[in-house]
Amino acid sequence: MVKVTRRFALWQADLDGGVCAVPEECVEALRDREGIALVLEHRDRGHAVTRRVFETSLSQDVEWQFVGIVWPEDVRPGVLVTVSWQAAKDEVVVRTTALEEPMRVDGVDYFHEYDPRVVTREFDAATSNRGQVMHAVRRLGRVFSDGSAVFAEAGLAAQSGLGRGARGSFLLRNAVDQLIREGYLTRVPGSVDAAGYPSYPAVDGQKAAEMLFYAPLVEPAPDPGDDDGGDGDAEGTDRRDHWVNGFVRKLPPGAQPSEKQLTLHERAVESDQVAASPLAPGYTFVKKHHRT
Repeated sequence: MVKVTRRFALWQADLDGGVCAVPEECVEALRDREGIALVLEHRDRGHAVTRRVFETSLSQDVEWQFVGIVWPEDVRPGVLVTVSWQAAKDEVVVRTTALEEPMRVDGVDYFHEYDPRVVTREFDAATSNRGQVMHAVRRLGRVFSDGSAVFAEAGLAAQSGLGRGARGSFLLRNAVDQLIREGYLTRVPGSVDAAGYPSYPAVDGQKAAEMLFYAPLVEPAPDPGDDDGGDGDAEGTDRRDHWVNGFVRKLPPGAQPSEKQLTLHERAVESDQVAASPLAPGYTFVKKHHRT
């Protein structure tokens, strides 16, 4: 008996289009069927078990897809789904896997296992200058398995959409400086190959280049029943002037916090601004600041 199980990350286009990738091993057997039962097994916000059945069929875009799926609202871009099919059964089963505890990634709550690389790539930039810079770094830079990314700073002017000339340079410099000051980006030494592909740390024999390093801010999310304004506080969205509380953020590989940041973290612990635990290696503390 043939049984196929594959795992895929959902992209925003999958959620918007109501589609899911098809394991290539079952395409031949299913491609000509007019109606296929697709069972979606899902835990709503990681808790209540739900089971919905959709009548689907196969459609070929770039690759084969199941169509006609209505994805639950709590399924975010990057969420992983397991697709299973047995030749002896008349249905395809698609499952999400709930996290043990919900996590917040740059202000967006995730209740199910996800691929950090897709979460980084699917960043929805707003029209703010900071948003345009973050779009270039996260969408066009090199993304690592943990969701961190690097982008050669010299290429920002051509990719950020902030214009050229003196005015464009001024807007770009201000946006980058603010993102670094607020802890969203870090400037690090790296290198690029002959095609301009970035590497960090730098690779011997390649051209040295300054990089902008991004690491996702991952923290425990509150209980789903709490309404604290999550989902929508990610960097790059248009927001009014406000204060941002101090927070712990990952540093580039090999980097360590300065003595100043260690002191600021100790003070934040003493004043109950952050959890009472030592600053872990490879992390720094970003103090409370005003964002405009």
